[in-house]
Amino acid sequence: MSFNSENYTNIPLSDGDSFHEECGVVGVYNHTDAAAHISLGLHALQHRGQEAAGIVSFDGKSFHKHAAFGKVGSIFNKPNVMDSIAGNYAIGHNRYSTSGSKKNTNDIQPILSELALGNIVLAHNGNLTNANTLRKKLVSEGSIFSTTMDTEVIIHLLATSKKSNLYDAIVYAMEQIKGGYALVAMSDDTMIGIRDPHGIRPLSLAKLGDGYVFASETCAFDILGAEFIRDVEPGELVIISKDGIESKKPIKDIKNRLCIFEYVYFSRPDSTIDGRDVYTIRKKMGHELAKSFKDNFDHTIDVVIPVPDSGVASALGFSEESGVPFELGIIRNHYVGRTFIEPTDNIRHLGVKLKHNANSSVIRGKSVMLIDDSIVRGTTSKKIVDLVRAAGAKEVHMCISSPPTTNPCFYGVDTPSKDKLIASKMTTEDISEYINADSLTFLNNIGLYKAVIGEDRNKNNPQFCDSCFTGDYPIELVDNELGNN
Repeated sequence: MSFNSENYTNIPLSDGDSFHEECGVVGVYNHTDAAAHISLGLHALQHRGQEAAGIVSFDGKSFHKHAAFGKVGSIFNKPNVMDSIAGNYAIGHNRYSTSGSKKNTNDIQPILSELALGNIVLAHNGNLTNANTLRKKLVSEGSIFSTTMDTEVIIHLLATSKKSNLYDAIVYAMEQIKGGYALVAMSDDTMIGIRDPHGIRPLSLAKLGDGYVFASETCAFDILGAEFIRDVEPGELVIISKDGIESKKPIKDIKNRLCIFEYVYFSRPDSTIDGRDVYTIRKKMGHELAKSFKDNFDHTIDVVIPVPDSGVASALGFSEESGVPFELGIIRNHYVGRTFIEPTDNIRHLGVKLKHNANSSVIRGKSVMLIDDSIVRGTTSKKIVDLVRAAGAKEVHMCISSPPTTNPCFYGVDTPSKDKLIASKMTTEDISEYINADSLTFLNNIGLYKAVIGEDRNKNNPQFCDSCFTGDYPIELVDNELGNN
């Protein structure tokens, strides 16, 4: 077995005024230059995790790993890196940590472990709600952990399963873990895609030449020229080996509860998640927003402006429904990275201009409707509203293409604690005043579900995980007490 790793200075995190992307996983089975294809797939999934990335490959004899802090391009576009992870089988991972250290390179996935079953590679998108409980139990029984990730809990469950093959070991682990997760696992002759029984985290399968690809989103297939086959179903294990593809569902009769925020924000608009086109749904959210705004407010709007980039599709839908012109009134700087200075108090207020600048030619003297996907803490929304006012707007209204975010996520999304979520402690009117807007409208749950599936939420059998809006957590929060989060 060979292994190599490179340390990078940990990249800075955002100001916390947003839902942070979860993680992205890609697996390539039986294709020339698998690691190079993985790196391209990780580029397509960069939006799901920008803190670190790693690839583990298998060349038929040895496993090789390269992982580092930073973005995909800075990690893998270096001399000799791809040569060091050659092989026809590989798994890759983009990381935004919801658990684990943000400084230890051991905490960068995929995890490569030597078990009695053989060498096992594992990449994980999601979060286990009973990881701490399982970890304590495993430690008490003699397990020694080398990382702080909940993913390593799964590795130790595989190691202690006493099963004779990877499939049975994974089923043993699935019977014990709780949470939202999509996993790609690899041995020296098998690759397995796994989705949690509720299907909270997405995972899809595609054909690539004589091989196959797993990915968190279908946009990764597009860059590879892979042919989409289907989504991995909730609770399903898709097993790929030299004998072909096999599907098994060891855990049955649990309803699909895909994270509805995949459609609101997380997924790229050119992806298809569980058979639904993300871009089309976001435009429909804009249509529903416009209907809600017209029904509840009596304001004249001159121009519809998205908060880039996540507000663009919904703003287009709002414009179509309302007949109000759409303009790019806020320009985003896509090249913002770590600044070379630490902001002092007297220039800290200029920070928003690193990311956004107002296009005053389409704003000055007009009544503006800003469209964004969510409000978390409210601080960024306030800066955006102030930016638009400073550009000469006569009025600034804001519409949000999702319901108020009142609860944290425990299934693989890094969200602030409940007391930091502005909608958990303020009314819509109070939030509007805080962000300095003339009005504020949230898309309600009825409108959200109409946009996604064309009908209202089934209260007795919810079609999605919408716990961040409703507080309805579909999976037991073993390690968490809501009052303390």
